[in-house]
Amino acid sequence: MAQESESAAGLDALTADGCYVALTGAPLDVTALLDRVRSPKAGANVLFAGSTRDSFDGRAVATLRYASYRPLALRTMLGIASDVRAAHDLTGIAVVHRLGPVPIGEDSILIAVSAPHRQAAWRAGEACLERVKERVEIWKEEVFVAREGEKTGDDGQGESVWRSNRDPKAGAPTVLDGRDGLQSHKLDDNKASSA
Repeated sequence: MAQESESAAGLDALTADGCYVALTGAPLDVTALLDRVRSPKAGANVLFAGSTRDSFDGRAVATLRYASYRPLALRTMLGIASDVRAAHDLTGIAVVHRLGPVPIGEDSILIAVSAPHRQAAWRAGEACLERVKERVEIWKEEVFVAREGEKTGDDGQGESVWRSNRDPKAGAPTVLDGRDGLQSHKLDDNKASSA
């Protein structure tokens, strides 16, 4: 049975049988997440950190912003963590995703897994990441640095693109140009995500 926890710092979390998942607006803590999965039964502790990079498709990125439907996203994350834990015979698994603005160089997602052996831990971390990106109800806005001569929004930044976290090339994401409203924008099928 899942247990829910909340803190004044905007952390929403669920736990169940060696699984911990959370959504937060605060910077992510690598050490705290690894400590959640460490065990004397585990010979391997693996951590994945997905960070905001400074460019996407040749454009300078100012920041990423994430939004989520928290109650559903947490339940989906816990289901994924439980499935991955069982499939890879993990000692523990913890997943935390940041919401709101995530500046360049900061982490938007951390996944920590522990297992008796390293191969299971490596595979489980990758499987968990792919499932989180594919299924969790989280949306990403890439905010670009304004190009020379480009009108900017009130924040002084250039256009931004909202898209599903699962696939940056699917559908026609909305572009908020920071000036007059919304435009439609279709991405090339060969482009990759920022985080």
